[in-house]
Amino acid sequence: MTDSIPITQDVLTIPRKLPEGPVNLVGLTREKLREVLIENGTPEKQAKMRVNQIWQWIYQWGVRDFEAMTNLSKAYRAELAEKFVIETPEMVSRQISADGTRKYLVRIAGGHEVEVVYIPETDRGTLCISSQVGCTLTCSFCHTGTQKLVRNLTAGEIIGQVMMARDDLEEWPEPGRATDENGPRLLSNIVLMGMGEPLYNFENVRDAMKIAMDGEGISLSRRRITLSTSGVVPEIARTAEEIGCMLAISFHATDDETRNRLVPINKRWNLAALLDALRAYPKASNSERITFEYVMLKDVNDTDEDARRLVQLIKGIPAKINLIPFNEWPGAPYERSDHDRIQRFADIIYKAGYASPIRTPRGEDIMAACGQLKSATERARKSKRDIEAEAGL
Repeated sequence: MTDSIPITQDVLTIPRKLPEGPVNLVGLTREKLREVLIENGTPEKQAKMRVNQIWQWIYQWGVRDFEAMTNLSKAYRAELAEKFVIETPEMVSRQISADGTRKYLVRIAGGHEVEVVYIPETDRGTLCISSQVGCTLTCSFCHTGTQKLVRNLTAGEIIGQVMMARDDLEEWPEPGRATDENGPRLLSNIVLMGMGEPLYNFENVRDAMKIAMDGEGISLSRRRITLSTSGVVPEIARTAEEIGCMLAISFHATDDETRNRLVPINKRWNLAALLDALRAYPKASNSERITFEYVMLKDVNDTDEDARRLVQLIKGIPAKINLIPFNEWPGAPYERSDHDRIQRFADIIYKAGYASPIRTPRGEDIMAACGQLKSATERARKSKRDIEAEAGL
């Protein structure tokens, strides 16, 4: 791919030829794992049992060494080690915020980098994971949107972020034990709110989340996984049907003119089209409400009129509204709305009958807050360009 070729969804979904060598088992669905085992010599009659055994070692107990899979024969373990690997993305660095938030810089195949954030809370531990290197959407308030899209992540690179975080949290149970036997989960929730638009990488996101939800592995409830989209309307119904997780919408404006500027995908699927898709969302109910994410931008989208219009727009949709104080980043074109203004906005929504929590910014001191993610390499590259421009080079 060259800079002269426009990046489109079609280009993104062209399969890339993988390098020759052992097959990485991380990210394969159960069906695909069965296929590769049979292709590499596992008798078909044994394949289902072998899939179950290997699956449990990898995803329930976090084992990366075939030799440690003691319920497999020594000869079979040796065969597996010759033909396969169990690899997760490389943790390049870890920063820990004053509030306990952890931000990981993760390197994937090709030397590309993404960021992953773990947010500990009193009743849960949420991992914010990425689905693409960079992003196509260029949302004007989002730091990630200033980074050019490089490629989609594979299913293995997506679920690998979860496995890497569990490594760091030392949360894998001892073989023979289930995660919940170790007490409350440290990593109890996943949000697809990191770098990239998940619904532009649907199949890989779906397969990774199916692995996360599998009861004989990481075993997270579908209701503890939230996928956030900026509004890829054709894929919204598929999300309910093929993944079944909770849905969040990166909404941020109450009229098309403002949303076109903040969330440019609105020019393709406007508010009316998006809201029609949400009203038809198969899983929407009072117990499974759609979350509307709304970043509060001073003098842009934060008036009382905006709040009232928002209430009217979402009428009839089981919903809650998360109000996000804008997390500023170097060179950001916006400012955070004043606290009193945000509170007034929240009160209008609450009085209309909708939950309207104001999200507490987390990890701001390490640039880990919502909308701030961007790989360190890309930050450094941009900084170097800025320095050269200022010097007239």
